[in-house]
Amino acid sequence: MNPLDGKTALITGAKGGLGSFVTEAFLAAGARVVGVSRSIRDSDFSHPLFAAMPAELSGGEAARKLVDSVVARFQRIDALIHVMGGFAGGVRVDETDDATLDRMLDQNYRSAFFLARAVIPQMRRQNDGRILAVASRQAVEPMAMVGAYSASKAALVSLIHTIALENREHRISANTILPGTMDTPANRAAMPKEDFARWVRPGDVAALLVHLASDPGSGVTGAAIGVYGRQV
Repeated sequence: MNPLDGKTALITGAKGGLGSFVTEAFLAAGARVVGVSRSIRDSDFSHPLFAAMPAELSGGEAARKLVDSVVARFQRIDALIHVMGGFAGGVRVDETDDATLDRMLDQNYRSAFFLARAVIPQMRRQNDGRILAVASRQAVEPMAMVGAYSASKAALVSLIHTIALENREHRISANTILPGTMDTPANRAAMPKEDFARWVRPGDVAALLVHLASDPGSGVTGAAIGVYGRQV
């Protein structure tokens, strides 16, 4: 028996550099996966348990409509896996423009807030659920020249911890994963001279998310879990 048999997982950023690994891992673990991104299609993953729902998650109403559609089609949401996000860096805080700050908050914090706010009532009705978000090591170990990015990821960690505290009596666990630099095609292209062997393998992050979404992982909540590969 697979660890996620019979469960429905809503995965944002489902076909991105990390999201593709996460989607494949959840499908392999037996979950029905509803994959979300702006341009996702059913044909992106050739699996009978995969369903694509294209969506723009920049506002609360869009998140509510998405969640309502998933519940109407599959009756429940057992896990929200928030993988989507963005990165901007290379300038000091005093050089960061308003548009960059807004983009980091939209992609890394507000989208998670809107989705969690929409999903929690359904999970409370079920008296069960998992809310998992991919943040970043820089949420807890900020570096120079990435102030807006680090702050947006720190806000995400705080949000998910608060959700864990507010919903523990309803068997809803909530955790964040804090990866170091991940071995994705985009990162290799951006940093071709780095030692890729030291980077985090996306499959390791995906496997941890599967465990946390499973029944054996239900006892872990309110945690921010570092996954640093050989960058410790």
